[in-house]
Amino acid sequence: MKAIHFLIGLWAIFFAAGCSNNFLERTPKGILVEEQLLTADNADKMVVAAYAAQGNERYYLHPLTPWPYGDLRGGDAYKGGAGIGDLPEWHIAETFVNMTTDEGGVAGKWAVEYNTISRANLALQVLSQIDAVDMPKKDERIAEMRFLRANNYFWLKVNFRKVPYIDEAMQPGDHLSVSNDLSDAELWNKIIEDLRFGVQHLPPAQTDGAVGRPTQFAAKAYLAKVLLFAAYEQDEQNQLTNIDRQKLEEVATLSRDVLDNSGKELFPDFSGNFICESQNGPESIWAIQFSHNDGTPKGRVNGTTQVSYPMVAEYGCCGYHSPSQNVVNAFRTVNGLPDFDHYNDIDIKNSTDVQLQTVDPRLLHTVAIDGLPYKYKPDFIMNGQTWTRQPETYGQFLSLKEVVIYDSPCYQPVNPWKDSSKNRDVIRLADVMLWLAEALIQLDRQDEALPLINQLRERAAASTGKLIDVAGNPTGNFRVASYIPSGPGKNCDWTKAFAWKALQWERRLEFACEGFRAYDLLRWGVMADTVNAYFNVERTRRQHLVSAKFTKGRDEYLPIPKQQIDLSKGLYKQNSGY
Repeated sequence: MKAIHFLIGLWAIFFAAGCSNNFLERTPKGILVEEQLLTADNADKMVVAAYAAQGNERYYLHPLTPWPYGDLRGGDAYKGGAGIGDLPEWHIAETFVNMTTDEGGVAGKWAVEYNTISRANLALQVLSQIDAVDMPKKDERIAEMRFLRANNYFWLKVNFRKVPYIDEAMQPGDHLSVSNDLSDAELWNKIIEDLRFGVQHLPPAQTDGAVGRPTQFAAKAYLAKVLLFAAYEQDEQNQLTNIDRQKLEEVATLSRDVLDNSGKELFPDFSGNFICESQNGPESIWAIQFSHNDGTPKGRVNGTTQVSYPMVAEYGCCGYHSPSQNVVNAFRTVNGLPDFDHYNDIDIKNSTDVQLQTVDPRLLHTVAIDGLPYKYKPDFIMNGQTWTRQPETYGQFLSLKEVVIYDSPCYQPVNPWKDSSKNRDVIRLADVMLWLAEALIQLDRQDEALPLINQLRERAAASTGKLIDVAGNPTGNFRVASYIPSGPGKNCDWTKAFAWKALQWERRLEFACEGFRAYDLLRWGVMADTVNAYFNVERTRRQHLVSAKFTKGRDEYLPIPKQQIDLSKGLYKQNSGY
């Protein structure tokens, strides 16, 4: 009987519609047509939606932070969690050996980046049709969208190498005819063009509290980053063949401009970068924004850090992103300098070891260690055996930089996981300093790089104020020295080769467990040798790495997802080795 009543009602609707042609001319409720979007107000809303996409669609399976690929594939961290079967796609990323072209995590990473790009492209399509008289900041908003798009294409490029470039000029369906056969130079140039537009049209500073919008200096910094990567040229087997000095010269010019004129400066203490109370601070060049207590049930929190918290009552889950023994050992110092050649001969495992060995304070800002305070709370002591989820597999370390303490104002449980509204810094000033130092060293101007590296080491040496126990005593035997190549106190010969090693080491210590390690190794052309050397030792410490192996000429990049190749009807070409 209910079905009969439904059919009668449906017939009545169509009968009524047949009595009036007006029915055919009505816009269905809940549907936006193009004409409705073409106002300055709605264009701005499309811009906001594109910003939201940078943090939306990201949770622990397809993280915003690059650590599952940048740290796991670079030797800075183990997957962590409840064994190798828990999120096995990350175990595959960490060990390399079972990576396939239809692996789910890789497919998700591809999809999330392109979904985010689509938001920027949609906003650009609308902005292009708005009269500048009605929208005085039209060019600035276009520059913002091109900046966001460049950010997503950068991550696609360094993860997948060969990707199709889709922009706002394409009509629906056009993307089906776009291949991924652009050369490295062509694809880098697309990203560079977007950032150059940003340099031309973004303001030197944002006002009215618009801290999440990029500035001209953010565009210059990101342009320097992209040019730096583009300068290291590769052959078809992913091997470094040439370094473009002209690009490095521009990297140096842009980076120096940011350092001298942006008004940015280092936090006096390294910890300022990793607590929500000081986010959007003087060191932040551009950060993806999150929110808390914003009228929504759980806030707009960073879902990509949900699984990094310890297994303890104050949190509850989940023990992922476990720093490797290798990266912990890298913070050990000898006479205040890194032990370049023998750092991995002595294991630092607990609070006793941190007192017996001299260490760089950045270790305890980066890694939670057994017997020491967790996240700057002197009476909240890490228990490596019970706080980690499977210590027999992944050891007893936890990552600290991305988490917040449980009584932080931006902490937010999203049970069964934990989370926070702490922003994600995409670029901070220390990045720019080390890009400049890297370019200078490669340009045979290593003496100019020395003060930049030393400035970061001096900041590290001074970053002990929060590393104390309940009695106010230092929690480690901290010692960091600057490089002194001449005169009283000389401790090194600052040759180009030594400076290059110091630069590489400084990037690791400064950005450990922030997701950048694999991409640095890839850029420098040393990924295969470094990762396999890491496995040779680390498999004797961690059974889950016993079969791990990096295959040169393949594993520098992730595979193009098979589903995408199928959807393109074979137009997309697979990366080398897959």
